[in-house]
Amino acid sequence: MIEPDIRWNDYEDIAIKLYEKFGDDFTESKIYRIRFTELVEWVLSLPSFIGKREECNEGHLEMIQSSWVYEWRDNQK
Repeated sequence: MIEPDIRWNDYEDIAIKLYEKFGDDFTESKIYRIRFTELVEWVLSLPSFIGKREECNEGHLEMIQSSWVYEWRDNQK
């Protein structure tokens, strides 16, 4: 199965991929404490991610963090 390309504004898709990669290693409070410089690198390294570093901004990273928290919460049930 071919996965669709992911870009910076695909927050939910990125959050799912990050949760799949890190699982419960990152709790809600840890996700919000991740440095944006690290988060950028992790997103850029996702297999289906085709966005460019220059297209990233703080708003994207904040949305990715909050989407990742929601994904983490959904998997705690």
